Amino acid sequence: MKELTIGANDAGQRLDRFLAKAVPLLPASLAQKYIRLKRIKLGGARVQRDTRLREGDVLQLYINDEFFEKPREDNAFLTVASPKLNIVYEDENILLVDKRPGLAVHPHDGAEYGRTLIDHIQAYLYQKREWRPREENAFTPALCNRIDRNTGGIVIAAKTAEALRVMNQKIKDRELDKRYLAIVEGTPKPREGSLQGYLFKDARQNRVFVTDKPQPGAKSCRTDYRVLATRNGLSLVECELITGRTHQIRAQFAHAGHPLLGDGKYGKLDKRFDRNYQALYSYKLTFRFTTDAGALGYLDGRSFRVEDVDFVREYFPETVIK
Repeated sequence: MKELTIGANDAGQRLDRFLAKAVPLLPASLAQKYIRLKRIKLGGARVQRDTRLREGDVLQLYINDEFFEKPREDNAFLTVASPKLNIVYEDENILLVDKRPGLAVHPHDGAEYGRTLIDHIQAYLYQKREWRPREENAFTPALCNRIDRNTGGIVIAAKTAEALRVMNQKIKDRELDKRYLAIVEGTPKPREGSLQGYLFKDARQNRVFVTDKPQPGAKSCRTDYRVLATRNGLSLVECELITGRTHQIRAQFAHAGHPLLGDGKYGKLDKRFDRNYQALYSYKLTFRFTTDAGALGYLDGRSFRVEDVDFVREYFPETVIK
């Protein structure tokens, strides 16, 4: 419990507005809950959120010490009162989450602290008391893979240090099979094939470029695909990343003359269709371990998928994805 004495400069404020400034990591909705549960008191008695504070008032705050720290990237999860996650699978080691398009996975993707996927995951585990930051020396729940802000799909989060180590190694060794769904303009020929080339990244422009021949600094890239359905000048394709380069699927299909629907960076925003982001989804994940997986061995051979992909439902409603 901490006590705060109201000084002359804080007098006259409503309690809820004072708390927002004095304890910035405490979400407004959680502060209201704590007031209702009498975990926030004034002079030892129940208080209302719209109570006007007076000089000399003493507040008693029965809340966790973490909330009194200064806001930083590593404690942004505390600002998430109600984590919003679409959980595909969860056990004691990992969490598979269906990230919706528009949500950044980390703050450095241009999102504010407290508004990213990792913030919601950490808040979820913290509120379940599966993760207790003050009892850990170094470990925090972390993401094992990333997905672009405007791409949707399955993201893997590790709940333990061992799970993070093993999963990162499995991803590096390509022992995970990740499949994507995309809608492209036109119909790729052949209907089942492979896009191969060389990709190099221009960090200044935050985009990549694909060429057919080797270039200095370029890395080989390959995407296998098969057309699942065609309709109204569009094709629904399933893609498998053989290499995992930045923006690979988007850039390779654009280079092949079949830009992704809604991709304003590598294609064009077709005015016939109402989309604000690329039609691309990492919808299926299969663990195919070829070496020892330690504590995660039980996942070998298991497959997980997202059942509802919005652009499939909208543009190819009669197509059944197997």
